This record gives sequence, structure tokens and C-alpha cells, in this order.
Amino acid sequence: MNVWIAIGVTVLGCYAVKLAGLLVPEGALERPVVKRLAALLPVALLAALTAQQTFADGQTPVLDARAAGLAAAALALVLRAPFLLVVAAAVLVTAGVRAMGAG
Repeated sequence: MNVWIAIGVTVLGCYAVKLAGLLVPEGALERPVVKRLAALLPVALLAALTAQQTFADGQTPVLDARAAGLAAAALALVLRAPFLLVVAAAVLVTAGVRAMGAG
């Protein structure tokens, strides 16, 4: 039953955050600082999540096949490859490094 309480609290929290966002005055959202923050915050959060998932295993920092896959994806992005090719390069390199026993 504790899981359902946690789910209910989470649902109410999400609804409260959404409602709070709808109640923000439009003038506050039109400020240049707010617009810039809204544009940059998702990128920063995604970068932090990617770094945490790539270079950490719980509380321990690691350098394994995931780092090689991330490097392959970064190289594909620099070469302006299509998104599916970027993902495929990351998957293939990560799988290849793990298959060689390095990850």
C-alpha cells in the first residue's frame, strides 16, 4: 500500500507543478532572462543526465564501453550525421567494445 501512497503523492505533486506553471503571469515569462533560462535549462539537464549515466555506476565513477559509445555519438554529431546514424554509431561502438571485453 505504501507504493500507492507514493504514486498518489507524485501525481498530486506533478499536478501542482503544472498548475503553478499555468498561474505564472505572462509578463514574467516574456522577460529575456526567463526566455534564455527556458531555452538552456533542458540542454543542461540532459547533459547532466547523460554524464551521470555514462560515467557513473551508482556512487562510483567509471570509464567503460558507454564512454566509447558517447564519443562515437559525439563524433557523428560533429560530422553532422542524421540522428538515427548517431544513435546507431553509439550502439555499435558500445556493443563492440563490450564484445571485446573492455566494458
